[in-house]
Amino acid sequence: MKKRTLYQMGIHALSGLLMAMPILASTTALSQAYKDNENTLSPYFMIPKGDPVTDAIPLLSTSADVRIAGVIADVTITQVYKNEGKNPIEAIYVFPASTRAAVYSMQMTIGERKIIATIKERQQARADYEAARENGQSASLLEQERPNVFTMNVANIMPGDKILVEMSYTELLIPEGGVYEFVYPTVVGPRYSNTREDIASTTDNWIRNPYTLEGEAPLYDFDIAVSISAGLPLQEVSCTTHKMDIDYEDPSVANLKLKDGEAASGNRDMIIRYRLAGGEIESGLLLFKGKEENFFLVMVQPPARPEAHQIPAREYVFIVDISGSMWGYPLDVSKEMMRKLLSKLKPTDCFNILLFSGGSSLFSERSVAATESNINKGIAFIDKQHGGGGTELLPALRR
Repeated sequence: MKKRTLYQMGIHALSGLLMAMPILASTTALSQAYKDNENTLSPYFMIPKGDPVTDAIPLLSTSADVRIAGVIADVTITQVYKNEGKNPIEAIYVFPASTRAAVYSMQMTIGERKIIATIKERQQARADYEAARENGQSASLLEQERPNVFTMNVANIMPGDKILVEMSYTELLIPEGGVYEFVYPTVVGPRYSNTREDIASTTDNWIRNPYTLEGEAPLYDFDIAVSISAGLPLQEVSCTTHKMDIDYEDPSVANLKLKDGEAASGNRDMIIRYRLAGGEIESGLLLFKGKEENFFLVMVQPPARPEAHQIPAREYVFIVDISGSMWGYPLDVSKEMMRKLLSKLKPTDCFNILLFSGGSSLFSERSVAATESNINKGIAFIDKQHGGGGTELLPALRR
């Protein structure tokens, strides 16, 4: 599969996309070469001391607006960059991301100008970006380095310029053990590389990204607001990684925001978990009115352990191999398993048995009710088989 890259300059319209979030660095600092050819990429994660006038970290703040509707999280990230030095710079940032994120929008605002992203093949996107950079144009480039790591290049940030970059993506939330979990990654951990930096490919240079040590405050402000519209009553909402205020708008809607004094909490991933309430089968309907089309999302939540009366009637078709390879012990095991399965059926269920070898045969032309009489007949039907012939499954399935 070809890697794809988001390229952003002043003359393109939005097409499809893929993406992530933020961390730090400036080209002047990262471009300093190490003299020793034995140096590898991974040991060098700090920014070498340079001219503070030109090496100022230009990322001022990162904020995220998260809207969870049912099982879909819609995330919009806004980053603010500013060149507080005296020379034009190119900023390079390394972004963590969810492996399930699908980006659908990216734009950059410089003053009154708003620039919309388009997607291109990696090589073409970089070539266009470098051409814009050499021409003195403001441009940005988003590249995927790993399934969960991206880099953002912002070229020609002029002295005093403030640049806003907005990125939007959606992510599917899959419950585990009845708990829904949303993770907003904020940190790209150091990666190991034994490749010498003088022979490393340009696509691996992101590994040598700077980072702040444990206990040090991030160099930018962080903020996040989360809205959960579950469509069903919420039993519990929690965030154990950050201090957050949680406000319940109604039983199925909760709003979360960082507490005051948490602006320096962008040095760890945010994890929000929530659980739906109720022991019965619950359902809910979410509606969204669009400009040209309207959309809906139906949520159905089964209880963790349904009672017998909650389980609807089912139809079972048992397909049993009685070919020559099943003669003896294998077929004896199948017969015993069929006895146990048939004896567990509810009176409201129905069943049938399809046997196959060189040919095939049915217990009944139509499925029958799981009465005691029919179950005994089904067991007798399988018990009289001995095993023999070929193994022609496909003709049996076509019946």
